[in-house]
Amino acid sequence: MTPDPSRPPSPNLRTDPLGMGYFSIPFEKFIHEEGKNLNGLTLLDTLETFFDARIDLLQRDIAKRTDQLKVHTDKLKMRAESALNDMFKGKPPSPEALSENFDREVAKLRLKLNERVARLSVAWQSAKVIRMREKISFFYGVNLLLFTALLFGCAPQYLHISYTVQLLYMVPYRFWVYKRQNWHYFLFDLCYYVNFLNLIYLWIFPGSPALFIASYCLSHGSLASAVITWRNSLVFHDHDKVTSLFIHIYPPLVFTVIRHFYPGAEERFPALKELPHLDAVKALVLSSVIYLVWQLLYWKLILTDRRKKIESGQRATSLTYLLNHQRGAIGKMLAKVKPERRELYFMLGQFVYAILTEIPCIFLLYESKFWSIVFLHVIFDFSVWNGAGFYIEVFGRKFERELEKLRKELAEANSALQSNRTSPTLALSDLDSSGPPSPSLDAKVFEDSNAALVDPSGVGAARVKKDQ
Repeated sequence: MTPDPSRPPSPNLRTDPLGMGYFSIPFEKFIHEEGKNLNGLTLLDTLETFFDARIDLLQRDIAKRTDQLKVHTDKLKMRAESALNDMFKGKPPSPEALSENFDREVAKLRLKLNERVARLSVAWQSAKVIRMREKISFFYGVNLLLFTALLFGCAPQYLHISYTVQLLYMVPYRFWVYKRQNWHYFLFDLCYYVNFLNLIYLWIFPGSPALFIASYCLSHGSLASAVITWRNSLVFHDHDKVTSLFIHIYPPLVFTVIRHFYPGAEERFPALKELPHLDAVKALVLSSVIYLVWQLLYWKLILTDRRKKIESGQRATSLTYLLNHQRGAIGKMLAKVKPERRELYFMLGQFVYAILTEIPCIFLLYESKFWSIVFLHVIFDFSVWNGAGFYIEVFGRKFERELEKLRKELAEANSALQSNRTSPTLALSDLDSSGPPSPSLDAKVFEDSNAALVDPSGVGAARVKKDQ
């Protein structure tokens, strides 16, 4: 190997005559003095020496840290013993005292967790979050309506799939929301029972004529008419109202499509082959039996087994809701009945109502495509009308409150301005003529603000803008 002439030679290195490479002077001295033992120095001995030293240093570091940890632990023990001695005045704590101390710490932890949950609930209910939820609900509701219309017109054979997917999303979400508010007993009502029955027919027993008759009659009877009796509203920004409308109006839409608009329906749903026409007696009997199964389950599981929670007000049901909100005819009639007979009369009334609402679908809707469309259109129109009333009443009252607030502010400003004009301590010479003129509130603007209050439609406000 030729040395580089540009680099000066190292003073501590020289070439080994034996051709062993470059070594430092002390190491060469070791080679000459211990030449006989050099042949016994193997690579394994070198590695053992190197790692022994490193392991020894590591063990010393671990021992040092262990001693420090032990000292820290002893200090903690001394502090704990001192705290216990101060608490119990030198007496050893009894098991009861330790249990009380443990319960106290658990209570503190629960309090902290409740505070965190409360803070999260406040954040969830904040105005910003509520506005975002309403926007998402509005977006979802409008697109759901558009998607349903397109699906009905372009591919009606997929409408029952859309119904299933959306139902599997909406019902669990509603259960989660209602469970937090102790309203989850509402999910044992007939409408959810019928929707569950519909899924069983659509995906498990599509060839059962009895199940098809029961699902068809109950969907077009109790569920569809509930849009009118329970005042379901098409309010897009309210997810709860969108869900309520969906579970009542979508089932009759799906079974109308299966009966009249589904291409090749008898292949997908073989039960239709045996049902070219509905036998009125058979249809009423089958739907009544299915209904009574639900009514017995509801009476046993809800009205009997959980009576104490309902009577104490911890849980709400359809009956308690009607009694507490006596706005409709049903609630007012139930309020006049003796308390011990209300449940019986309520169940009997529901059964008679279910039978009566099934008569049109048996004698008219099942045979006629035209009247089925008219029926769905009427039910949908009721939901739109209820939604329009909600928007006009709620936002109209809000607008009236804003106008009332504005009228009070204008009246206060007018009174303050009049007092400043008639004040003897304020002269015209005191005013700064170089500044811009102060806006005046004359009687015309005040009268127009009152006119806007009387006419919330905005005519008064338009007159103000026109006069200005």
